[in-house]
Amino acid sequence: MAASIPHVLDKGWTYFALAYAANRLITAYLFHRTNQLGIESTKLARTVSRNYFALAIIFATTAFMPAPYRYWVFGTAIAAIQVLYMAPKIGVLENKRFLPRLGHMSERFALLLLIVVGEGFFKLVITLSEKGIYKVDPSVLANFMFGGIAVFVQCWIYFDFVGNGKPKNQHKWTLVSWWLAHLFLMLCAVMVGVALAGEVKAGFWQPYPLKYGVIGCVGLAGYLLSLLWIQLMIEHRVAHRFATAKVRMFGVILALVTILILPHVPSLIGNLLWGTALISQIAYPVTRAYFTLSKEEANS
Repeated sequence: MAASIPHVLDKGWTYFALAYAANRLITAYLFHRTNQLGIESTKLARTVSRNYFALAIIFATTAFMPAPYRYWVFGTAIAAIQVLYMAPKIGVLENKRFLPRLGHMSERFALLLLIVVGEGFFKLVITLSEKGIYKVDPSVLANFMFGGIAVFVQCWIYFDFVGNGKPKNQHKWTLVSWWLAHLFLMLCAVMVGVALAGEVKAGFWQPYPLKYGVIGCVGLAGYLLSLLWIQLMIEHRVAHRFATAKVRMFGVILALVTILILPHVPSLIGNLLWGTALISQIAYPVTRAYFTLSKEEANS
């Protein structure tokens, strides 16, 4: 799959789709083997095995379809994986034995976020190296460092407020919301990572590349909304007293307003606005928590 990605839109697609189908088929076999061993007392293994086997056939079929139909069918099958877990009556979530297992996903989500955000950082580094670090002026290097700080803050606000958080209950809607919120969070983190590559394409006084800017602003707004969504689905933390919905919405609104301003101002201003939307999400809660908790401790 990895080797086919550089040419996935043409001749590499066949290899990508067949490799993905093989991955699903192997997973289906492992669940089938568990079922055949007789150690599974519920329908969980049999249900998942059946689902993955059927999807493997669909994924393999797309390898021989013409574009763009193959992409639509492949994407629909990817969505079907989620539906077959979550759909009422037929979904895997209907199996009570499956429900507690989702709680262990919290640490996996935290690791996945580090990987996703780390990819954005490497995108930033690779873009600068391809451009030539010796060719750029100091303002571009300053933008580059700002991009690195933004990656750090992205991780910070996740781990401080929702990282490794367990769902507040075992209700199906809570688990589904918690899961979907993380998927959207990862997607938005990818968008921000891609957009940060624009930091090394312009100095202080040139407008920020508009396509990168739009992706970054929408990605940040979605990232903050996903954080708020996850906060509502997990057990309460002391940090939630200070990272309120109002704080999140301030960042969301400022990020979206930045889209309108980007084409008309230098990147220095664009970075200032976007950076305020992001950094406020940790600076305000931490500052308010320090003074509030210090005062409460003094009065106790």
